[in-house]
Amino acid sequence: MYNQKKEEFAVRKGPIFANFILADEINRAPAKVQSALLEAMQEKQVTIGDETFKLEEPFLVLATQNPIEQEGTYPLPEAQLDRFMLKVVIGYPTREDEKLIIRQNLSQEKTNITPIIRTADILKARQLVREVYMDEKIEKYIIDIVFATRFPNDNKLGKIAQLINYGGSPRASINLALAAKTYAFIKRRGYVIPEDVRAICHDVMRHRIGLTYEAEAENYTTDMVINEVLNVVEVP
Repeated sequence: MYNQKKEEFAVRKGPIFANFILADEINRAPAKVQSALLEAMQEKQVTIGDETFKLEEPFLVLATQNPIEQEGTYPLPEAQLDRFMLKVVIGYPTREDEKLIIRQNLSQEKTNITPIIRTADILKARQLVREVYMDEKIEKYIIDIVFATRFPNDNKLGKIAQLINYGGSPRASINLALAAKTYAFIKRRGYVIPEDVRAICHDVMRHRIGLTYEAEAENYTTDMVINEVLNVVEVP
C-alpha cells in the first residue's frame, strides 16, 4: 500500500499470513484470487513485488465448495486443484448431529475453546509421519494406481479409457504415499499396508482425474473410475 505521508510503499500482510486458512466456497473467488494462492500452497511463500515472505509453519489451506449452486462461481484451475492434498466429500449430517447443530445455533451460550496441542507438537508429528516405513512393494502399488489413470489401455482398463481425459499427476503419487503414511500413523502403525493406500485413494485422487464429456453424459464419476482402477491393479 502507498503511504502518502512517507511517500513510499509499505507491505501490509493479509489473511494469507496465518497457520490455517479457511477459504469458504473458494469457487466464488475470482481467478485472480485463486491464482494468488498457487505460490502460497506449493512454495509456502508469498512474493510481493521484488520481496518474498516465507509463510510460518505449519501452513494449511482448507476450502469448501457448494456442489449444488454454480451461478456466480469460477471453476478452479487444474493447477490449483492439484495442490490440494485431499478432496473430501461431506454429505448431510445425521439426525442426531443435525439436532446438535440446531441447539448450538439457537443457544445463547458462548463456546469455550480450549487448546489441546501446541504448534511444536504438530511439527513433530508431521516429521514422525514421514518416518513411517513404506516398503518398495507399496511404492510400486501407488505408482501402478496412478499410471493406470494415465494409461488405462495399458492396464486392462480399456473399457473406461474413453471416459478419462487425463490422469493423476506426479503430485498424486507423492500425496498418495504421504496420505498412506499419515493413515498408518493414525492407526498407530509404523509401517504402511495396502489397505492404507486403498482407504485414502478416493480422497487423494478424485480431484486429480479429468473426465471426458462422454463420461459426464453417462453420469460417470471419478469415484467410479477409481473403483475400476482399484479392482484391476494388483495388490501386493
